[in-house]
Amino acid sequence: MVQQLADRTYGIAGFRGAVHRPGGEGYERGRAALSPAVDARPVLVAEASGREDVRAAVAAAGELGLPLAVQATGHGTHVPSDGGILLRTTALDRVEIDPIRRVARVGPGARWGQVLAAAAPYGLAPLSGSSPDVGVTGFTLGGGVGWLSRRYGFAADSVLSAEVVTADARIVTADAHRDADLFWALRGGGGNFGMVTSLEFRLYPVAEVFAGIAFFPYERAGETLARYRDWAASAPDEVSTAIMLTKGPDGGRAVGIKAMYAGPAERGRQVLRPLWEAAGPALADGVRPVPYARAAMGGTPARYLDLFPSLPDELIGALVETGREATVELRHWGGAMAQAGPDAGPVGHRGLPFSIIVDQALPGLSERLGQHGIGGTFLNFLADSTRVRDAYTETDYRRLAAVKRCYDPGNVFRLNHNIVPQG
Repeated sequence: MVQQLADRTYGIAGFRGAVHRPGGEGYERGRAALSPAVDARPVLVAEASGREDVRAAVAAAGELGLPLAVQATGHGTHVPSDGGILLRTTALDRVEIDPIRRVARVGPGARWGQVLAAAAPYGLAPLSGSSPDVGVTGFTLGGGVGWLSRRYGFAADSVLSAEVVTADARIVTADAHRDADLFWALRGGGGNFGMVTSLEFRLYPVAEVFAGIAFFPYERAGETLARYRDWAASAPDEVSTAIMLTKGPDGGRAVGIKAMYAGPAERGRQVLRPLWEAAGPALADGVRPVPYARAAMGGTPARYLDLFPSLPDELIGALVETGREATVELRHWGGAMAQAGPDAGPVGHRGLPFSIIVDQALPGLSERLGQHGIGGTFLNFLADSTRVRDAYTETDYRRLAAVKRCYDPGNVFRLNHNIVPQG
């Protein structure tokens, strides 16, 4: 079936970039995603060389009745592009910095490392995530939680405008005044509403941070988590933290404290001191002043993820036991992430103060931890495409489905964390 469709779509009218059919080296290379669970079999892999190539691919998908998948780096690819056109935007990696306005404008193939390097000479920082290799556009459209988010909000909250190729192959610029419903949906709704060919967003005056990871004895895990629960209630917005139960520097189990303070190091030490006191003598302490662009915070694969309104003692006990056989990451949200204005995008469950990630799907894990959570998730961390609705409030999901019907009624952009057009 794939070969038959490929024969019908040997080329894409007006497409100037390379087009790869099944069987070729370019096809095999282009269809690959980072997740080994995704073994995509698209009809074609098309490598866009510019905005008009994007429009040509969208038009071809519509004319042929095929879905269109978009991939830049492959980090956010969880749904295989089987039977569709896979559009690669890796080459569209332009990055422009306006230091006067404190704004970046990027193409759909840009990675965070490029933006970090371009903004750093001006003492500016984007709201990037844990890895410089992640694509900017996918991260941002999915909401985008980073280590400056408690101070400045989600990455989606800093978007100023987006140039978009819609499902009917129109090119529109969405912002607070033009295509405002589309602009709202893009800031957290993922790639459901069109193909973004240019994204403009704010930068912030952060050159250096006090950041890193420190490791402590696992025997103090319960006390550390209990102190963290109390400490987080009054933590300043300048600090973002997570407690990890994981493998330590000596190979044994350890408590890891990830922290980033967007301010002077001495003040950061004072803010974090209660956690260090609870955790005991450090096995290794890598928290220090560092340029923001070089802060390496790392990430934990989200085999289990839920959001939590509180951390009762029973939950803390369950985390300590789970951490003996898997990596657990308890992260503090809140701050500016929970203080968005009335026109903010649909980043779901903003008011929840904690998330918990576990890197293994252990037997009985959901039952042990889930009784304390809301059963929610965050789109960027979601591997299970059947749980998209759980990433949003019910009100936001209904509005997203209505916007989807307006801009993509045929669900051309469905090979993703899909929101079905309704309303």
